[in-house]
Amino acid sequence: MNRLSLNVLTTFLLVFAACQVQSQEVVKIGYVNSDRVLREANPAKAAQAKLEAEFSKRDKEMSDIASKLKAASEKFDKEVPTLSESERSKRQRDLVDQDREFQRKRREFQEDLTQRKNEELSAVVDRANKVIKQIYETEKYDLILQEAVFAGPKIDITDKVVKALNAQGAK
Repeated sequence: MNRLSLNVLTTFLLVFAACQVQSQEVVKIGYVNSDRVLREANPAKAAQAKLEAEFSKRDKEMSDIASKLKAASEKFDKEVPTLSESERSKRQRDLVDQDREFQRKRREFQEDLTQRKNEELSAVVDRANKVIKQIYETEKYDLILQEAVFAGPKIDITDKVVKALNAQGAK
């Protein structure tokens, strides 16, 4: 048991000495606010504009369909007291079918939009990660974080990343 205690103590002392030597070195840490990069960098803005242009027509169509459906529903609500039972049932079924079709189109639209956003976002994130890696290597960082609960302005390199991405252009 004494030999085991001696080994543990020796290991502890060696680890403690190594930590003391390492603590003498300056550790260079950086932090990148990913949300800010995705809001402020020109490639991210260009991706957003591209998505808006690509989906604006479908978005307007969805709004038009929603307006027509709402108007038809309001008209039906006003006319329901004067309609015969068969006419009321028929128009009610038509409204339900139109609403179901609208909901399906809206889901498809949302799925397509989400997929395209993810594609565009992924491309911007890949470019940002390459820029971050370049900064890491050229400025000799030991650690760069992208997620942190708190980060002081001394270690925030978000502006450098945004500037480097903007310098590359909206490729």
